[in-house]
Amino acid sequence: MKKIYLLFLFLTTTFLFAQKSITGVVKDQNGGSLPGVNIIEKGTNKGVSTDIDGKYKITVGDGATLVFSYIGYSSIEKAATASVINITLKSEGGEVLQDIVIVGSRNSKRTVVNSAVPIDIINVKDITTQSGKMEINELLQYVAPSFNANKQSGSDGSDHVDPASLRGLGPDQTLVLINGKRRHQSSLINLFGTRGRGNTGTDLNAIPASSIKRIEILRDGAAAQYGSDAIAGVVNIVLNDNVDEFTGSVTYGAYNTNAKGDFPAGTANTDDNRLDLNGNGNSIGNNQSFDGGSVKVGANYGVAIGDKGGFANFTTEYINKNKTLRPGFDFRKGFGEAAIQGFNLFANMMIPVSDKTEFYAFGGRNFRDTDAYAFTRNDGARVVESIYPGGYSPRITSNILDNSLAVGFRTTTTGGWKLDFSNTNGKNLFHYYVKGTLNASLENASPTDFDAGGHSLTQNTTNLDISKNYDILEGFNVAFGSEYRTEKFTIFAGEEGSYATYDTNGKVITDPITQSAPIDAISGDPRPGGSQGFPGYSPANAVDKTRSNVSLYSDLELDVTKAFLVSGAVRYEHYSDFGSTLNGKLAARLKVNNNINLRGSVSTGFRAPSLAQVYYNLRFTNFNAGGASEVLLSPNSSPVTKAFGINKLNEERALNASLGFTANFGDFTATVDGYYIKVKDRIVLTGYFDATAFNLGVDKAQFFVNGADTKTNGLDLVFAWKKKIGAQTLGATLVGNINDMKIAKVKNGSLDEQIFFGEREKAFLLASAPASKFGLNLSYERNKLNAGLAFTRFSEVKLLDYQATEPTADYASFDDKIQKATDLYTAKITTDLTVGYKLSKTTKLSLGANNLFNIYPDQQDDWVEGGGYWDAVQMGFGGAYYYARLGFNF
Repeated sequence: MKKIYLLFLFLTTTFLFAQKSITGVVKDQNGGSLPGVNIIEKGTNKGVSTDIDGKYKITVGDGATLVFSYIGYSSIEKAATASVINITLKSEGGEVLQDIVIVGSRNSKRTVVNSAVPIDIINVKDITTQSGKMEINELLQYVAPSFNANKQSGSDGSDHVDPASLRGLGPDQTLVLINGKRRHQSSLINLFGTRGRGNTGTDLNAIPASSIKRIEILRDGAAAQYGSDAIAGVVNIVLNDNVDEFTGSVTYGAYNTNAKGDFPAGTANTDDNRLDLNGNGNSIGNNQSFDGGSVKVGANYGVAIGDKGGFANFTTEYINKNKTLRPGFDFRKGFGEAAIQGFNLFANMMIPVSDKTEFYAFGGRNFRDTDAYAFTRNDGARVVESIYPGGYSPRITSNILDNSLAVGFRTTTTGGWKLDFSNTNGKNLFHYYVKGTLNASLENASPTDFDAGGHSLTQNTTNLDISKNYDILEGFNVAFGSEYRTEKFTIFAGEEGSYATYDTNGKVITDPITQSAPIDAISGDPRPGGSQGFPGYSPANAVDKTRSNVSLYSDLELDVTKAFLVSGAVRYEHYSDFGSTLNGKLAARLKVNNNINLRGSVSTGFRAPSLAQVYYNLRFTNFNAGGASEVLLSPNSSPVTKAFGINKLNEERALNASLGFTANFGDFTATVDGYYIKVKDRIVLTGYFDATAFNLGVDKAQFFVNGADTKTNGLDLVFAWKKKIGAQTLGATLVGNINDMKIAKVKNGSLDEQIFFGEREKAFLLASAPASKFGLNLSYERNKLNAGLAFTRFSEVKLLDYQATEPTADYASFDDKIQKATDLYTAKITTDLTVGYKLSKTTKLSLGANNLFNIYPDQQDDWVEGGGYWDAVQMGFGGAYYYARLGFNF
C-alpha cells in the first residue's frame, strides 16, 4: 500500500512539474500590440487569446509547441522552451491590421485604424479592475466621450434602470448589440423628470461586466446598416471567449455622505417606511456618515471544446447595494438611490462542426430585486393616522427579469462566401410591488403591501447575413442579408386593492352616482383609491400588442487604393403597424500618410415608435411643492387622445453627417470627429392638459407625440499616449465631447405650445445633451503596482422646475416666471483614484475612491422635480464612494 502511495505521489509530482506557465506579448512588424491573437498548444484543445495589449498567459505541458494565428497574418509555431515568448506576426498582404471589430463594417478585415467611421474599443477587464464603478452604464460614462447616464430618484421604474444616451440623443436612439446581434430593449418607459423622458431604452446593467471581453461603440448614424434605434450610434458588447482560466473578484464599497442638508433620522438603510416624518429627526447641517454599502462578486471560467478552437465560457455575478439617503424637502424624505439585489448568469459558446462551419450560442439571465422610496405622504386624505401616525414614505419595489438566448451557424462555402444564420430571443419583465403603503379608501382595513402588476417586452429576431471579400483593386467586400423581427408588449394588472377605489361600505366603486369614497375628517376630501406611491395597473390598463418587421440590406466596401476607401449601405424595412422606410449611408476614408487618416460619412436614419410609446397608459399621482394632482397618461390609440387632437405616432427620421481624422505617431494616437444630426418628428412626452371637462376622474392628461424637430452639432475627441520606460508604463488619455442641441420646431398644431411641449419639457430634452464632458485619465504601472487618477468635468446644465407650470399671472411676466423656474447646475469636476498591488501571481488588491473629494451638484429650491436638493444630472448626487477589491486569476 505504501509503495502504491509513493508511486502515486511520484506520478502526480512529475505531472505538476511537467506543466509550465508561458507568458509573452504578440506584436505586428511595426511594433503594435495585437489583441485577439489565438494561441493554441499544438495537438491539444488548450488555448488562449491575447488581451487588448497583446499579452497572453498559457499553461502547457513539457515539450509543447505553441501555434500563434491571427486573421490576415501568417501563423507561427514556436517551441515552448522558455517561460517568456514574445512573437512578431507578419501580415499576409503587407498591411498591418489592428483591433479587428465587429461593429461598423461587415468586412472581416476592417479595423479601428482603417475604418471610415469613429469606433471606440473599450477593454472591460482593464476598466473593471482599475475602477470602482459597479455597473456598465457607470463604466461607460467615464471612458466614452459622448456617453451619458443618470441615476434617478423619485421616477418610479426609472429609479431601477438608468437611462443612457449617446451624442445627446434619446436612450432609444442607440442600438445595442451582443456579439453583433440585436439586444432586446427594456419594457420600461421613462416618465416624470428623467433624462430620456418619454423614451424606452436597452438596460445595459442587465449584462454582467465579468462576462464582457470588450465594448465597441460606433459613434455614427447606422440605421442604414443595422435598422431602427441606430440614429445616434451602436454599442456592441463582445463576450468573453477565453478558456482554461478562472478569473473573479470581490468588491465592497460605500458612499461617504457629506452633503449639507437635513436628514430624517433612520432613513438611510432601512426598509421601515415609518420614518421620522414629524420633523423631529436629526437636522444635520453637515452629515458625515456612510451609506449605500455594496458588495459585488463576479466569476468567469471557460473550457475548450474540441481541438479546433471551440469553447464554452460562463459568468456569474452577484450584486447587493443598499439605498442611499440624500437631503430632501418635506414632501420627499426618502430621496436617494434605490437598493438593488441582483444575480446574473451568462454564457458564450462556439462549437466547430467542421473545418468551415461552427455552431454558436450565447445568452443569460439577469434578476434584480430593487427598492426605492416614493414621495412622502405627510397629511390629508392620503394618510390614515391609525396605520401611519404623522405620515409615511411608500416604497416602490420591483422584480426585473431579463432573459436572452441567441443561437446560430456560421459557415464558409467553397466559393469563399461567408454565411451567418441566427435567431435571437429576449424578454424583459418588470413587476412592481408597493410596500409601506396603503389604499386610503379602505381606511383602517387597508393592507400595507400590494402587487401592482407590471409590463413586459418580448423580441425575437431572425437574421441571415452573407458576405464575401474579393481581390478587386485593393479589396472589395460585399455583404447583404435580411432580418425578421417580432415584438410583443404587455401590461398586466395588479391585485384589486392596488388600483381600485372603495366606497364607505368597502365595496369597489363602479357607479360614482350611488357610491362614494370615505371622507377624511380633517381635510374634508374624499379618500383616493389605489396604492399610494405607485397605483397598480388595472384590467382597464391591460395591453397585449404585437407587431412584426422585415428588412433587407446591402452593404459594400471598396478599397479603391491602399489609401482610399469608400463604403455604402442601403436598407429597406417594413413594419406591420406603420409602413415602410428606405435608408442609405455613404462613408469614405483617405490615408493622407502612414500617420494620418481623414474620414467622413453621411446617412439617413429612422427609429420606429416603440410599442410602449404607442400603447402605454397609466393613472398616477403627480407630486410637487404645490400639492398632488391625478394624471392620466393616455395611449396613442385612445379616443381621449384623439379628442385632444393628438395624431397617430410615426417613425422618427434622421440625417447624420460626420467628418474627422485619426493620427498615430508612435506612442500617441488621436481621433477627432465632428458630427451633425438632424432628427424630425422626435417622439416626446407632452405636458399636462386640463382634463376635468372629460369627466375621467383625473385632473390632467398627457400623451406621446411626434412633437419636435432637433438639430445637434458636436465634436468627439480622444487623445491617448502610452509609453513604456524601463520597468514602468505610463499612460494618459483625454476623452471629450462638445455638444450643442437646438429644438428647431415644436409641432403643436393648434394646441397651446406651452402645454404641448413647453419650456419645461424642452429643458428635459436639452439636459440629455449637456454642452460638454471631458475626462483626463492617468495611469502608472511598475512591476506589481499600478495606479490610476481620473478627472472628469461635467458641464453646466439648466432645468426648469415646477414653477414653470404655475399661472403666469403670479409673476411679473412669462419670462420672469421662466427665469425664476430655471435651476442652474454649474460645471463640476470629480476626481477618481485607484491603487492596485499584486499580492501574488494570482491575487491583486485594489483600493480606490470615486468622486474622492465628495463633490455634489448645486443645491436648488423646493420646486425641484425629484423632491431632493438636486435633480438627476450627469455627475450624480451620491457623493464620494470608497471601495476595496480583491481580484484573482488562476
